[in-house]
Amino acid sequence: MELKGEPFMSAPAVLDINQRSAHRIASDEEALQLAQRLAADFAPDAARRDRERILPWAELESFSQSGLWGITVPREFGGAGVSHVTLAEVIATISSADGSLAQIPQNHYYALEVLRVGGSAAQKRFFYGLALDGVRFGNALAEIGHKDYQRRTRLTPEGKGYRVSGQKFYCTGALYAQWIPTLVVDDNQDSYLAFIPRHSDGVEITDDWDGFGQRVTGSGSVSFKQVWVEPEWIVPFKASFDRPTSIGPFAQLLHCAIDSGQARGAYQETLHYVREHARPWIDAGVDKASRDPLLLERVGNVQVRLRAADALLHRAGRVLDALQQQAFPDARSVAEASVAVAEAKVLTTEVALLAANQLFELSGTSATLGERNLDRYWRNARVHTLHDPVRWKFFAVGNYVLNDVLPPRHGAL
Repeated sequence: MELKGEPFMSAPAVLDINQRSAHRIASDEEALQLAQRLAADFAPDAARRDRERILPWAELESFSQSGLWGITVPREFGGAGVSHVTLAEVIATISSADGSLAQIPQNHYYALEVLRVGGSAAQKRFFYGLALDGVRFGNALAEIGHKDYQRRTRLTPEGKGYRVSGQKFYCTGALYAQWIPTLVVDDNQDSYLAFIPRHSDGVEITDDWDGFGQRVTGSGSVSFKQVWVEPEWIVPFKASFDRPTSIGPFAQLLHCAIDSGQARGAYQETLHYVREHARPWIDAGVDKASRDPLLLERVGNVQVRLRAADALLHRAGRVLDALQQQAFPDARSVAEASVAVAEAKVLTTEVALLAANQLFELSGTSATLGERNLDRYWRNARVHTLHDPVRWKFFAVGNYVLNDVLPPRHGAL
């Protein structure tokens, strides 16, 4: 498909960005400090937001206006261009306070990476500028009900632009976004990422997400009925996977960071609970549960596995940093990044579930009672770690190290 139109970018009048002007973060160190400060602000009400499903509008406004949603914008476009290690740590830090909040910008960062890899200079200037101003991008990627896995959301030329029609689900962040990057296909089944203003005529967002975990991610449905799209809002998607790029391992690194943060949050709650609610019935011969050798073994076990998972997470970030330094990555270097991230994903998944399970076991039925709402850690970890099957990570790693078979290039590896 040949995209038509002039090489300039313009925002539609219907888009309410209220002359947004977010803080501009200048360095990795500033990003990490801000993430810690926001996590401390977000943590106190996380249990209530989950329990009562209070959508985090105010928290998201603070989050995006902090400048953290623009930290991946390259320096040549006015951003901080932080390392992947820093990005992962920022997400994990927020996730330790509220796993739902940490997942909401995941597809925002993903869209910016697709833009970095496949967008034109004009598109980068425009959409990077929006991100730096605090504008939030959601997503409308997934579809349901098609056994052939082909996307049905259609991009059809009309006059000097295009129309988009289709139905999406699991659209994390779309509810809160000003723009919705949408995966569309043309008549040749070539795919593109169309950045669509959320207030465009024909866009309908339904808050029908009813998962028992990650309850306030806004991961509902979006329908498009003959929605007008300017040519300048369309970025190649399939072409970015036809050649070796960082998009797949980048996407997975974000999921690793969410899981790692959920594990950290559950582990800190475990330490707090044991210290504050030492219970002699855990071991009738010990006065304090904090001196129970079996309990200490469990706490130590989670600590070691959490350290190992974080080490692999940071290593994966460094591998991605090295990959991004290559002007034209080859298949081998992308495969190495995918395997490094897959290895991290295995451990972050396992430790998120382990830490949440241990908290559940040690707190007992009281986990579901009271204001602390401790069972949310297990529910959040259980739901988010199902995003893509971790068993395929083992397969990809094993096939690579044993048979030298490069992993496939897609968003789940």
